[in-house]
Amino acid sequence: MFTSLFEAPEAEVARLAAAPVGSINHTMSLLPVKIHSFLQDLMIELPQKPGVNGPAEPYTIVVVPFLRHASSRDVMPAPMELHRGSWDCIVVASDHPAYHVGGHRLNVSEAELVRGTPRTLELATSSTERRTHVLDLENVMAA
Repeated sequence: MFTSLFEAPEAEVARLAAAPVGSINHTMSLLPVKIHSFLQDLMIELPQKPGVNGPAEPYTIVVVPFLRHASSRDVMPAPMELHRGSWDCIVVASDHPAYHVGGHRLNVSEAELVRGTPRTLELATSSTERRTHVLDLENVMAA
């Protein structure tokens, strides 16, 4: 009989749901996994967090994970927990008053990141504007 090295997705949801109601882990248990690829260098909008008094905070925070920290549970026998580590992330977009762009690094759990929304960055809206930006960049690099 084959034994999986990782816990089943249903077991991860049950583990997260066992956290106290209103906690980030419990809230993550209610959300689907949206990202199934490696997280490093992706631009991810974090899921809305539960508010202090109930409803979700209405803030948008977009981060880029750059350094993974393994969980101490990584060395335990199978099955290993899914999304068990955490990542150091740079805040690249935010309307949260406590987390401004440029200068804030957050440590975010993998469970939260994989339930976030992948985002892209559009530098310009038209091909003419894009070409202008490329030319400007080329001139700066040549100087």
